Formats: sequence, structure tokens, C-alpha cells
Amino acid sequence: MNLLECLVAIALSMLLLNPLLKTSADLVAKQIEYEKRQSLTAEAERAFELIGRAIRMAGYRNIDSQQRYKQAEQWILVQKKSGFRGSDSVTVHHEISSAIDFDCIGNALTKERTKYGLARQGFLVDRQAGIAKGAKVNGGSLICQSLDRQGRLQNTTLMNGVNYLAIEEMNTSEKSPTQKLYQVSLQMTDGALLNLDLMRTFSTRNLP
Repeated sequence: MNLLECLVAIALSMLLLNPLLKTSADLVAKQIEYEKRQSLTAEAERAFELIGRAIRMAGYRNIDSQQRYKQAEQWILVQKKSGFRGSDSVTVHHEISSAIDFDCIGNALTKERTKYGLARQGFLVDRQAGIAKGAKVNGGSLICQSLDRQGRLQNTTLMNGVNYLAIEEMNTSEKSPTQKLYQVSLQMTDGALLNLDLMRTFSTRNLP
């Protein structure tokens, strides 16, 4: 086989292999995208579970409690456009039960983790810590606000990749005017191509 025949053979091989290589590359890219999508969805579901649990706990009163609170006490408070990229935040107060309950970072709720007899759980989105100003980031950080053992407010990062958090109070049935319905929306991002919009609806159960 002379040089010309070798070159022709190589050219023909490339013509045959190029479609296969492109298909393989596309499959790998799709697999990576699928795995990122699954990971972001799983993180969002974890966030929804924690936020939903807090909303359901809002206003809970222990049956043995003798504590009285002002009518103006904010059992659940939504602050609009107060966080990263105009994200909303939510703060919930409730008493602790006789059973074992946990705050949004998994600490068992005790009297030490209360202030004026109330536990606090809050959620907001903030800029990722340790990122230089102007640097590209994959969204913000979902922050859990809770009380430490001295009753002091502490902020703990739950996850990154949260682009936006929105919380909207919805109209509820006239049969249960004291309970509230909230629509929680999350946009998750990988900082590149993926921006996933997810939404869940939660109802309070314990408002007085």
C-alpha cells in the first residue's frame, strides 16, 4: 500500500468514524445533563421538604403551654424581594412539642433553642460565601435561620445552586380563614446551561 492509498484509507475511516464520534459525544453530554438535572431536582425536593415542614409548624402551641402572646405576634412572615436576585424569605415561629422535633438543620428542638418560648425557622437565599465580587457563581445559597443553644440567631448554608426563591400567599377557603396557603417556587441552576423551575404548595396547620 503506497502513501496515496494510506491517505485515502484514513480519509474514508474518518468519514465513517466522525458520525459515530459525534453521536458518542452527544450521548455523553446528554448523560451529564441528565445527572445534573437529577441532582438539582433532588436538592430542590430537600428544600421543599424543609420549607413545607416549617410552614406547617407555624403557630403551633403546646397543649400544656401557659404562655400568652400578643395578637400581633408574627407566626409566619414573608418578606418580598429581600434576598439574592430579588428572592423572597420566610420566617416561622412556633412552640416546641412534647415529642422530638427538629429545626431546619436537623438539631433537636429544646427549650434552650427558643427565644421567649418560641422556636424560629427561616429560609432565605444569599450570595455564596467566599466568592469574589464579579466572579461567576452557580446561583446563590439557600440559608436556614435557626436558634443555637443560647437562643441566638444562626445562619447555616443548606445548599448552593439556588437562583431564586419566591413565596406567594394564595387565597384560601372561607371555611378555614385562619389557615394560610403558600406557593413556594425555586429556580435551581448549575451556573451554565440548566435553569430548573419547580413549584410546590403548602398549607399552615396550626395558626390560632
